[in-house]
Amino acid sequence: MFTRDDLKKTRYYQELKQEVIEDITKEVKQEEALALILRQLPRRIGTVKPELIGRIQQLETSQLENLAEALLDFESESDLVNWLNKSTD
Repeated sequence: MFTRDDLKKTRYYQELKQEVIEDITKEVKQEEALALILRQLPRRIGTVKPELIGRIQQLETSQLENLAEALLDFESESDLVNWLNKSTD
């Protein structure tokens, strides 16, 4: 019978543990990028409509990172809409 310590030493356990850590790290990174963008956008362009927030929430981490950079040049909501339309096509 395997003990908990025996199980932790198995290759399967180690691979699964690493996979879980990577998934959690990826999720946290995406959540942090989203939170930062949702704080910055109103300061840059004013109130952001809920439907635009919904579209932003659907973006992948790499897209969120690109948006965080692009929003520095935004002057209005239309800049955000144009960026979203180009980036999600």
